[in-house]
Amino acid sequence: MKLRPAIGRWVERADRLNDWRLVRLHRWRPPGPLEIVPYLGFGTPRRLHFGGRVLRRVEHRAPQAADPAWRNLLAVYRRMASDEVPRARVRAELGALATQTQANDEGHFQFTVETAAPLAPGWHEVALELLAPLARDAEAATATARVLVPPATARFGVVSDLDDTVIWSNVRNRLRMLTLLLRSNAYTRKPFEGVSALYRALHQGATGGEGNPVFYVSSSPWNLYTPLLDFLRLQGIPEGPLLLKDFGSELLFAPTNHAAHKLRHIEQVLDAYPALPFLLVGDSGEQDPEIYAEAARTHPGRVRAIYIRSVDPDPARHAAVQRIADDLQRAGVAMRLVDDSAAAALHAAQSGWISAQALEEVRADKRLEDMAPRA
Repeated sequence: MKLRPAIGRWVERADRLNDWRLVRLHRWRPPGPLEIVPYLGFGTPRRLHFGGRVLRRVEHRAPQAADPAWRNLLAVYRRMASDEVPRARVRAELGALATQTQANDEGHFQFTVETAAPLAPGWHEVALELLAPLARDAEAATATARVLVPPATARFGVVSDLDDTVIWSNVRNRLRMLTLLLRSNAYTRKPFEGVSALYRALHQGATGGEGNPVFYVSSSPWNLYTPLLDFLRLQGIPEGPLLLKDFGSELLFAPTNHAAHKLRHIEQVLDAYPALPFLLVGDSGEQDPEIYAEAARTHPGRVRAIYIRSVDPDPARHAAVQRIADDLQRAGVAMRLVDDSAAAALHAAQSGWISAQALEEVRADKRLEDMAPRA
């Protein structure tokens, strides 16, 4: 009997039992203060995708640079132990457009709406209101979802992983990953050297004003959505939809589901923009090379290049990634195993996707961050 799959099945059963318990608990439990946590959405002038989650409201203290490990641990625990509101009803309104939907047992809700008139490029605000359940003697829970419509000037899109691609997370070593979470927070963690400048360069494109959209597809749990978004903003990394994963047995024990999760969201993004080619950015620590190669094969002509940050020192892993790259090269897709952001920027500049000036800015940013201490 294999221990890991067995544990995974037991955790999955416990997770389903807990969902069943929460659904029935919320039937008679008087609603307390509730909140809508909106997620960044995306779409086209005619079709929008956006969503969020309904939770019992918890006041989260803003992290500080000098926070000790116990406070970071408490902050992570409070987010991971979120009390979702199953099957809540949420209303969305954008101009004359109004619609409603029901959340699932985890409190997640999704909207896909068609607009009556084409929307202009840029970020659009959608008003959200909780219809049920309603908290007693409390103001109605409302929020604003922001939805991105990329401009016609966009030449390509970017799909990027987060852990060990943008943020140093050490996901291959769970103990070190936990230690890092205790030692840092969204205000003290730093991206890999040169990442901020590289992603700004890709977003701006060769002309400096292309507005190429950036999407972040990760197996990080939705519970960490807000601190991850705070991290992107604080580090000057372009905002974009974060497509994360539900916290539970699948997050902990199912690497095959990890691949299915990423592929599903990559396909969702590619399908939303059929005329737009994409660059995929990941790392060698887990399955990004295999996942991205599958996406490139399934969608021929849609993936221009794949950048894989080398984070696994094992020669066997390096050789395996190189074999995938050689196979993709024969299919006309460039996969580059790179040591840092400057190497990826050099290939992007040579391919005409970013300017020579942007390349120098990535190199300068990397030099500056090389000299700075890492949290």
